[in-house]
Amino acid sequence: MPPPPPGPYGRLQDPYDWNSGYGIPQPSPPTPSTPPTPPAGPGGGGRRAKGWSAVVVAAVVAIALIIGGGVLYANSGDGDAKDATAGADGGTGGQVDGGDGTTSQGSEKVPARTASKVLFQIPSPKALDAGSGAVPGSWLTGKAYVKTGVAEIVGYDPDKGTKLWTIPLPGPVCTVTGHTTKDDLTAIVHEPAMPTKAKPTHGCTQVSAIDLDAGRKLWTGSALRGNAPIRFDNITISARTVAVGGAGGGAAFDITSGASLWTPKANDTCYDAGYGGGPKLVALRKCRSQSGLQPHIQTIDPQSGQVISAYRMPDGIEHVGIVSTDPLLVAAGDGSGVSEYFSLDNRTGRLRTRISAPSEQYAAVCDLISRIEQCSQAAVGKDRLYLPTKVRAGAVGSAQTNEIVAFDLTTGRRTGQRAVAGDGYVIAPLRMDDGNLLAYKRAPYAAQGGQVVSIDGRTFKQTRLLQNPATQAVRDAEAGMLPERAEYLYTQGHLYISAISAISATTAAGSARPGERKYLVIAFGAGD
Repeated sequence: MPPPPPGPYGRLQDPYDWNSGYGIPQPSPPTPSTPPTPPAGPGGGGRRAKGWSAVVVAAVVAIALIIGGGVLYANSGDGDAKDATAGADGGTGGQVDGGDGTTSQGSEKVPARTASKVLFQIPSPKALDAGSGAVPGSWLTGKAYVKTGVAEIVGYDPDKGTKLWTIPLPGPVCTVTGHTTKDDLTAIVHEPAMPTKAKPTHGCTQVSAIDLDAGRKLWTGSALRGNAPIRFDNITISARTVAVGGAGGGAAFDITSGASLWTPKANDTCYDAGYGGGPKLVALRKCRSQSGLQPHIQTIDPQSGQVISAYRMPDGIEHVGIVSTDPLLVAAGDGSGVSEYFSLDNRTGRLRTRISAPSEQYAAVCDLISRIEQCSQAAVGKDRLYLPTKVRAGAVGSAQTNEIVAFDLTTGRRTGQRAVAGDGYVIAPLRMDDGNLLAYKRAPYAAQGGQVVSIDGRTFKQTRLLQNPATQAVRDAEAGMLPERAEYLYTQGHLYISAISAISATTAAGSARPGERKYLVIAFGAGD
């Protein structure tokens, strides 16, 4: 859940006052190796390249552990799921096959047998008595499925669930990015120490780069304002750059070496509240004015921080999230939900179109406050935005349903395409697969397990890729980790569902249903 919006703008309540909580910044004299500050452009000044100190600490060696066991292992017993799926027109459409075992525009192969079985499950760790129980972040490489714990990162065998390695952390994980480099490096933000009752938080000041294949921490760094470390709310990766942002400003590091690329400029009235990564690096830069905070969307060079293009958000909009960097799409709202999307041109910074998509009608969940790149139940690809509608009553009894609709990022209008979940099912986008859209369908509670489907980008016909078991244990587990409050990773017949918070002490002491178990991860695989 996003934190509450910041207080109204004003000197006594201004959380962005550099002289309150962050120390008085001391300008550093330029050195021959310091590149010039990038030109200002809309949204205020540039970023101070290598201007303030960044602390790099030696990496720790991963500890290999092996585990096993579980209680959900079972074949579904449902046989192969070859039923017709809901079509784009609300009727039924047969399975679509690209002719080579793949869907027509995607790389995901349709398994020979789509009925899945539970591969493994990992019990939820208990949250700490003091501090946060957040466990955000999961990644999948060719060698491991990787998941955060309360103060660790663990690599698991993607088929068996046995531990391959563990990276202990000095403090709890704060925030992560789903982006990785081509050689499977990523980065996280964490606290420098474990919480205590006397000090339940030490601040999210530490940035660490992780080798997801080797199970190794490469380096740990931080950025300073004066003598005080900056607290970071979000993190992302673009090219070989790790970018972190927050109310104290933004900083960047080289992901391989940990070298500082830039830190906030001294005495700047603007700051980088956060970044969106992936194919481009986009900064959400906020500038203080008499009326409040004015957001600017800047596409920047990931190596130097130089502004390539910039767009000034309309007056009155303060809460913004970055949905996609290429094509560039940002979400805006009042902090409690998304009301509209802005489609921008990465090269010129010009507005292409505005898309009205109020949260009362559409179910995307975007953090517009701090973790500004986190936007679930939405997908962008081929110049389209895919959103699920809110759940509504279906045609049969009390069953609920919804659909996924598409918006054109050039015109801002709906394309007329829709993928209907079907009575009793609720559908949500997962990610793009080339020209296709992958989606998860929550099944009627008493009927069967969830499904993963591929939606053809041209015809909107649905192809079933995975059908989860209909056992009570599986249905209970899926119901406790729905897409709006869990992480879903799917590839080639494997679905990994993971929690984003550890089990609380009260939940551990007494479950809502006798025998109910809480899981950190549940993994499913298509049958042989």
